[in-house]
Amino acid sequence: MDNHVDERDYRLLERDRYTFLVLRRIIGSECSLLLTDHERLIICFTGEPYPVWIWTPDDASDEEYEKAYLIAKENGLLDGEHSFNVKYGLAEYFINRAANDNLTLKIKMNMFAYDCQNPIPPKSDVDGNIHKCTEQDIDDLVDFLALFHEEVEVDKKSIAEYRQDAENYARTGRLYFWVNDQGRKIASCQYAPTGDMASINLVYTQKAYRRKHYAENLVYQVTKIVQDEGCTPMLYTNADYVASNACYEKIGYVLRGKLCTVG
Repeated sequence: MDNHVDERDYRLLERDRYTFLVLRRIIGSECSLLLTDHERLIICFTGEPYPVWIWTPDDASDEEYEKAYLIAKENGLLDGEHSFNVKYGLAEYFINRAANDNLTLKIKMNMFAYDCQNPIPPKSDVDGNIHKCTEQDIDDLVDFLALFHEEVEVDKKSIAEYRQDAENYARTGRLYFWVNDQGRKIASCQYAPTGDMASINLVYTQKAYRRKHYAENLVYQVTKIVQDEGCTPMLYTNADYVASNACYEKIGYVLRGKLCTVG
């Protein structure tokens, strides 16, 4: 296994360009662990608090799953503190194999991957407008990040770390709020480009303003911005959040792939 990637790895991930778009982005960054055979297995862990990404082909064998399991074990990733974003075949193998080692793993989240080729304008009429996040909005963004991660219970950080993230997001100019007619920031959404695609994330609405179609309108507007930049918009969702998935589908998002988080 090598600890560097090359064009072979990017070609492998092109097979799963929706479900593993994030992995395609992070393998080129600084990572705590990066291992690949350039053919059948890629393991990438950027560091706490993020999950470990493991890519395997659809036709992977039990012997290949065992190899992935042993590498995870040898690198201390089966300590109960780490989670894994994987395909369902590898998830099942990890769960059963861990049981043989008296370890307990389970699926923590089922995820859908969507893209949007033809955005559909929302039928709902809401007050307010889209607003690009700037340095003047960092304090508000820190609050949004803390609330978002606390609610979804993934990638939790300290307030200081959220502030650092907020400063980075403001610099990119890719994070947006929906601001209502009273000037209150009530929803957030950002996008991160990778090649000819861009993942939409940090979709969050303040609790008092939910089910009023603000996020629907914000995501639609950001989707259009992504398309205007020449990228295909995509996003991951919790498969069990029926209402939010229906919201995305209403504005033109189409299900393209499935994966899960095991921990």
